[in-house]
Amino acid sequence: MTEVDRALCDYAAKLTKTPAEIGQQDIDRLRSLGLDDRAITDACQVISYFNYINRIADGLGVDLEPEMRST
Repeated sequence: MTEVDRALCDYAAKLTKTPAEIGQQDIDRLRSLGLDDRAITDACQVISYFNYINRIADGLGVDLEPEMRST
């Protein structure tokens, strides 16, 4: 895993678990690794979309697809 990958995973975890704690330092870290505003915005949108759609599915009691169930 590259340093950029690790930073994006850290950002995704923080945005998912503690979104109110996201701050300028998180954006600055991504920028320092070479991500531009477009890439950061894209990442934020993808992370947020998956958080949103998972909460919709959980809230409606949608079952996982059979291939997604752990055995």
